Amino acid sequence: MPDLLQEQLTWTNFAIFFAWGVVMLLVVLGFVTYAIYFERKVIGWMQLRIGPNRVGPLGLLQSVADVLKLLLKEDTIPRKAEKELFIFAPVITFIPAFVVVAAIPFTDRLISSNLNVGVLFYVALSGISTIGIVLGGWASNNKYALLGGMRSAAQMISYEIPLVISVIGTVMMSGSMNLRTIAEFQAGGFWHWNFLPQIIGFCVFIVAAVSELNRTPFDLPEAESELVAGYHVEYSGFRFAFFMLAEYVYVFAIAGLTTTLFLGGWHAPFPFLDFIPGIIWFLLKFSSIVFCLFWLRATLPRVRVDQLMGLGWKVLLPLSLLNIFVTAIYMAIAL
Repeated sequence: MPDLLQEQLTWTNFAIFFAWGVVMLLVVLGFVTYAIYFERKVIGWMQLRIGPNRVGPLGLLQSVADVLKLLLKEDTIPRKAEKELFIFAPVITFIPAFVVVAAIPFTDRLISSNLNVGVLFYVALSGISTIGIVLGGWASNNKYALLGGMRSAAQMISYEIPLVISVIGTVMMSGSMNLRTIAEFQAGGFWHWNFLPQIIGFCVFIVAAVSELNRTPFDLPEAESELVAGYHVEYSGFRFAFFMLAEYVYVFAIAGLTTTLFLGGWHAPFPFLDFIPGIIWFLLKFSSIVFCLFWLRATLPRVRVDQLMGLGWKVLLPLSLLNIFVTAIYMAIAL
């Protein structure tokens, strides 16, 4: 009888986790759909254009129409491509992008998985997507795709080092790699948020995160003026959609991670505003970061490859190490 009860509990837990996974997938897909629309609108306004305004009221169904177009397009595979790897590469890129969302706490109760190593879980899984991008470029058997893949490997691996090191300061201050614990450590007002004592780490994290996302001004892996479309130049239809989906899912993930690590998570900026639900504060901070990413795309030009690598190794890496040193001194004096 106890074995039967245990089996029923196991299936119940599985059903709950599966249902939550489906809900999170729908939330993320909804975010991607309208993040693309919002980005096009924002860039249009900044460039004195209207932006999408044809499909649906105010153009709200433009992204939906684009997705349907991609799903209906012919799926082509180059004759000389490595077929199995060519097919598998978009999957390797997308799956880690979605899985890392599970580690992000939206409130003290609304969290998919309360991992004690949430920070490590995020950086470890997000690095796998680099393999998918490189694999897609190499398997296409196209020189432009290969160049894009190699650029991506150099860029994402180089910037992942200062990205990870910049986070160590917040881990040292909170004494935990649990993202929920790090967010709870910042309660009590914006003067307790990590972006103030960790201003060096915060700046390094933001720059490295933009580079990890392959977004302007660090979009060298898919530089249209040089490489046609970079690592996904040979992809079409839903496989191309997978690469684009992964990029915007990472925008969701990195905005959530930044909010949790440096901007107090779901906590209000002033204690007297605690009556407002935490999810509202999280979404406001989250949306501000997403807007800044779109703003950067509309404002900054693409940097050169040598400038990109020089910034990562000669500027961000030393600054991230300096941040750890300063944090250690601060904690020794404070304690």
